[in-house]
Amino acid sequence: MSRTLWRDERAIEGLPIRLVIALVVGVACLGVMMSTISGVATLQVTEVDVEPAPEVTGTGDTDVTVTVVDPKGSPVSGATIVAKSGTATLDSVTTASTGDNGKATLSLSPSLGPNQREGTVTFAVKPPASGNYRDEQSNTELLVVQNQ
Repeated sequence: MSRTLWRDERAIEGLPIRLVIALVVGVACLGVMMSTISGVATLQVTEVDVEPAPEVTGTGDTDVTVTVVDPKGSPVSGATIVAKSGTATLDSVTTASTGDNGKATLSLSPSLGPNQREGTVTFAVKPPASGNYRDEQSNTELLVVQNQ
């Protein structure tokens, strides 16, 4: 008796259960891999932000204390802060490094253009190399208002 494969209908009988088993095993393995990857701390990146004090200042010479913080509000030491003109004008770019408390003091002299009532000074952060910090999102700005 000769058998031909094209007439054999038994091959389909075990296929659906084998596919279900392969799918369940694959999803379980994917879940284990994802939990392993999320537990690896070296792959996680922490975004930093700045907190200027005061948040609002007038034109002219002023000292601004800027704190670099992580998302939990903890200070970040060893970061470099760069203050530059936004819609308010600075004579030059000013930089400072944060101490152990995450704070740095910048001496700024912002000015506004004619008929300009307010403007902003922007801050950029170069995070310390010793941590997994990044500064990719926009930071809090310093509001500059026209002196009355």
